[in-house]
Amino acid sequence: RSPEAIVFSIIAGVDPKVGLYASFIIAITTAFLGGRQASISAATGAMALLMVGLVEEYGRELGLEYILAATFVTGIFQVLFGMLKLGRYMRYIPRAVMVGYVNALAVLIFKAQLPELIGLPSTVNVLAVYVLTGLSLAIIYILPRFTKVVPSPLVALVVMTIAAISLKLNVPTVGQKGDLPTALPSFALPQVPYDLETLNIILPYSVTLAIVGLLASFLTASLVDEFTDTPSDKNQEAKGQGIANMITGFFGGMAGCGMIGQSVINVQSGGRGRLSTLAAGIFLLIAILGLQTWVKQMPMAALVAVMIMVSIGTFRWSSFKNIRQIPRTDTAVMLTTMLVIIYTSNFALGVVVGIVMSTVFFSRKIAQLVFVDK
Repeated sequence: RSPEAIVFSIIAGVDPKVGLYASFIIAITTAFLGGRQASISAATGAMALLMVGLVEEYGRELGLEYILAATFVTGIFQVLFGMLKLGRYMRYIPRAVMVGYVNALAVLIFKAQLPELIGLPSTVNVLAVYVLTGLSLAIIYILPRFTKVVPSPLVALVVMTIAAISLKLNVPTVGQKGDLPTALPSFALPQVPYDLETLNIILPYSVTLAIVGLLASFLTASLVDEFTDTPSDKNQEAKGQGIANMITGFFGGMAGCGMIGQSVINVQSGGRGRLSTLAAGIFLLIAILGLQTWVKQMPMAALVAVMIMVSIGTFRWSSFKNIRQIPRTDTAVMLTTMLVIIYTSNFALGVVVGIVMSTVFFSRKIAQLVFVDK
């Protein structure tokens, strides 16, 4: 998970250590307090995309402080959501809306990789960047046909890093994007003014982060439910995610939520209990602190390939492949949700629009029913 956490940090415009700290803390906390065993939570692309505005508007340093404050407030909203037992109502979100949400997330993750491929400075070996990206994708998709003992993305990262170092290729690396952690995260309050102006700045972000985070976490929990044929406590999941984000905000990490891909991999690898989630968080930090020098030299092109793989794997291709077998109203809801999110980069707005459309279509169906009494 460390490559993904690094890329998500870069997407948000902050140092890689922000995403790595978040992934470690959230995984450890939800291992004890989450409502779905074997589910993996960490820094995610959906949450990172929502924080970009703070960094763009207030700069890298002050923007990070606002992100940490917004992360804490996000946690408060999620804990309240769980305490009010609102998790039961998430089951009423139409599947078409969820599919549109997932598809939009995939498109935005892919879009976020384009700056690493297009418009690179003249000092960079552009051809080498493209070659490394292409070879990484080839390893990622071809290697599993021969063996699945070692994850193909990990092999791609190792091979491309060795190649970049051996050939002394002038390509962007992870070390050039910001600081990596050299020690355990330490407690610190966000360095922002504690007044109404700050609350006005972070509140819209916190509300959106809380909603999107819960949507992603509940969707992840539901998928794990299906794989393991066991139930999950959505209200406890909301409280667990909220407490994890509250802690993360005080230890230099950004907001996170459930990770669909990693959770599925964990379950398919045999993970069933909380120990698997705990181990994921602990081994993540050990790997980062122990492989500091190597990670800094990792080419961004290889990470871009990994995120392109994540984007392709996240997109629900069946929603278009089987479009003729799907009711037109569901297709309209899915496409509208997807386009609104892509156009506005606002996941909460897209979900709300999708739910409203579904409600309207459902009302029309009910109005067309004819009851005949003998």
